[in-house]
Amino acid sequence: MTVRESTGGTRERIKTVALELFTEQGYEKTSLREIAERLDVTKAALYYHFKSKDEIVSSFVEDRIDQMDDLVAWAETQPATLATRRAVLGRYADTMCSGRQPSVMRFFEQNQTALRSLAAGQRMRERMLRLANVLCGEDPSPEAQLRAVLALFAVHSSWFGVRAPNLSDAERKEIALRVADELLAAIGPCPADNPADPAPRARRPPLPPPSRMGRPTGSAGQ
Repeated sequence: MTVRESTGGTRERIKTVALELFTEQGYEKTSLREIAERLDVTKAALYYHFKSKDEIVSSFVEDRIDQMDDLVAWAETQPATLATRRAVLGRYADTMCSGRQPSVMRFFEQNQTALRSLAAGQRMRERMLRLANVLCGEDPSPEAQLRAVLALFAVHSSWFGVRAPNLSDAERKEIALRVADELLAAIGPCPADNPADPAPRARRPPLPPPSRMGRPTGSAGQ
């Protein structure tokens, strides 16, 4: 084993143990000393890889960002169809249900304050919006933008919004994708879609400008 492989393996062990402790007793209540003790290494050895708990959390975010960058790069080479949107969301859900990601997502949900304070958290938000733009395809409407974001949130929300105690991760993902698909199917039109796919729902007429909303109909004197 090379030094680089050994170093990479140690970083991954630290991240795994830190995530266990963050989940067991909370991010704020966990110290670097406790992480080092569970790993059976010195605190100095831990500092060689991570100088703070924030750096450990940032490494989780960076892993997620790398996955999202790969997905966006792939999606941008595909035709703007409903089939592509479904494939993108399916791949997105797959990345969230593999390896340590289920535990990472639960940690993110339980520690929103810690995540918001990190620069990496803002970068992840930017990637989410970029991925939502991909899901919009050729539909630039505000309704499409909202549906795309909500479709992504349906996958995220399944980790805390679905509270069935015996639900497996696979069942959770299936439920999330079923709900998200209802949102994706309403984004359109996508002329290149498979004719067998359900037709996009009819669009509602655009809302009036804010300055006119709430005014009574008829002339001012009526």
